[in-house]
Amino acid sequence: MRISYDSEVDALYIRLIEGVRQCRTVRLTDEISLNLGADETLVGIEILDAKRVLGQGDLPRIVVDNLPIAAA
Repeated sequence: MRISYDSEVDALYIRLIEGVRQCRTVRLTDEISLNLGADETLVGIEILDAKRVLGQGDLPRIVVDNLPIAAA
């Protein structure tokens, strides 16, 4: 897992699976998006306006069941 923050645009990205992958994006809110891979594997999470969103502590509840573990 890799977490990166871009202070110029105040965006946080949590990459759960390394490497280049084609993904589709699912927006949970205006600020939070999920990147899903070919077999609906969660590849990454993007948080825009990260200081405001994470600072408030009111993130939407996300529950992921049966998430397959990717081989490194």
